[in-house]
Amino acid sequence: MRTTPALALTLALGLAAGDARANDSTAELATGGLVFVKNDAVQMLSEDLFVSAAEIKVRYRFFNRSAQDVTVHVAFPMPDIKVDGPDQNIAVPTEDPVNLLGFSTTVNGAPVTTAVEQRVTGADGVDRTALLQSLGVPLAPHLQATGAALDRLPKDKWDELLKLDLAFVDEYDAGKGMERHLAPRWSLKTTFYWQQTFPARGETVIEHRYTPSVGLSVQTSLGAPSLAREPEILEHIKKYCVENDLLATLERARKTAKAEFGPPYSEQRIDYVLSTGANWSGPIRDFRLVVDKGDPDSLISFCGTGVTKIGPTTFEMLKTDYTPQGDLHVLILKKIKSEP
Repeated sequence: MRTTPALALTLALGLAAGDARANDSTAELATGGLVFVKNDAVQMLSEDLFVSAAEIKVRYRFFNRSAQDVTVHVAFPMPDIKVDGPDQNIAVPTEDPVNLLGFSTTVNGAPVTTAVEQRVTGADGVDRTALLQSLGVPLAPHLQATGAALDRLPKDKWDELLKLDLAFVDEYDAGKGMERHLAPRWSLKTTFYWQQTFPARGETVIEHRYTPSVGLSVQTSLGAPSLAREPEILEHIKKYCVENDLLATLERARKTAKAEFGPPYSEQRIDYVLSTGANWSGPIRDFRLVVDKGDPDSLISFCGTGVTKIGPTTFEMLKTDYTPQGDLHVLILKKIKSEP
């Protein structure tokens, strides 16, 4: 993989300089909320979740029902980063080799200092973190600096990493003749964590925010007549609960644009793992989800019940005594602006 997806849009538009193999889609990585070590004394009074392509924000209110302070381990796992081959494009919103999503958190309004653990594993599941560190190779496989460090290794180290299936040889012609580069083939797991004390019979507010991994396609395949019955499209419709009215809107837009393939809309895709936080005493008393499509001209689809529009771009879902299950999948269709 030769191009860093720090700004996923660059990859999605196929603008990677000198790379004839760049495609027009970037894969999203599923993210979620905080993970707590289960404790029956701590109840979640409310969770307020805001999801957009620009930012994810979560506000939790907890209550310790016991007569003793309770200290638990709290973690925020980043999505695993894995590069499988030279044509894989993944959406990582920052170039920070550790804080991949720009994660930050506060407790009762005060910033929290978190510890972080990063581990690299190969296809065999063996921890190879120490090996890469001993070679001076960055652990983040998607960064250009990692590829450059691998290229600088002596031949015997190339052979070692290839034998361990931690790397592969990427050969291509970028306009200057054939080139051979050593490219990463490992998984990076990053987890931020801290110890949190919930005072006896007291309330604690924890907030965190980060930039999501947003999958992109330069043009949606929804509404393309030739693909309407393709399994991949049908799965797309099911995953995002796309209704017939939205498909009809896309079809009208395609006809208006006199487009042969599909409607003039690009895709943004966000995956959020709702079930990561289900480790507290009982269900969430009050749960609020707000999804923001960003632009009034954009279209949006996601699965939910009792969803209401509360603003030009925002949609709300309220639940009581709610136990999260599964994932939230959000599809935003952005209108492609015609050139003046």
